[in-house]
Amino acid sequence: MDISWLALGLFMLVLITPATINRHYQLGLGREMLVAISRMTVQMLLVGIYLEFVFALDSLALNLTWLAIMLVVGSSAIIGKAKLPKQTMFMPMTLGLLIGVTPILAILMLGVFGPTPFYKAQFLIPTAGMLLGNSLSNNIIALTRLFDAFNEKQAEYQGALALGATPTQAATPFIQSAMQQAFAPILASMATTGIVSLPGMMTGQILGGSDPIVAVKYQIVILVAVLACISLSVSSALWLTLKKLLNETGKMRFNRV
Repeated sequence: MDISWLALGLFMLVLITPATINRHYQLGLGREMLVAISRMTVQMLLVGIYLEFVFALDSLALNLTWLAIMLVVGSSAIIGKAKLPKQTMFMPMTLGLLIGVTPILAILMLGVFGPTPFYKAQFLIPTAGMLLGNSLSNNIIALTRLFDAFNEKQAEYQGALALGATPTQAATPFIQSAMQQAFAPILASMATTGIVSLPGMMTGQILGGSDPIVAVKYQIVILVAVLACISLSVSSALWLTLKKLLNETGKMRFNRV
């Protein structure tokens, strides 16, 4: 069933709840909420119109261009939220996302979903969006934790260097901590899926009339793909960041903004 524009507009009135909470507790998030909601609404409407065009055209060049835009915007969002210098971190972050998404997306398109053609926009773009979207928050957590560890445990880091450890060896505990915290949300979500929560993709398919078992199989595939994508993108981004961050003597070249 379609949702009428009137029903959608009336439903938006529930935003009075977060606005009231923000005002009562003086959180200072009013402007940020307004910008986020406005951008989300406009962007989603534009994407909906654009995807209708993309699905109809189904061009490999256009699909790849859209994926490239998703990577660039995703990288910029991660860098901004982690408060890192954009010019320095853009390439490591983009490469990290690319390393995470590309192999998993290829396996899904060529071996699991098997659409014809393999770059069919109806499968390629939503799947890439789910992989990238789930990777954003985890990469933000990982990078934030890494830089916090360097600031909070600088004495331990310098001590390891003084004892003869290489910069990479001295930073290994920080990398481990960053990865553990980055993986925690997706692992907790997977552990409770099906009992505490029904994921969005599965719910959407069921509401759209799909057989529940078919929806479950798709959701299992996506959750496993997301975990694999996060593992690759976070580990790659952290490794590439470390290469940019530390010089030969182990000194930090930059810090969070």
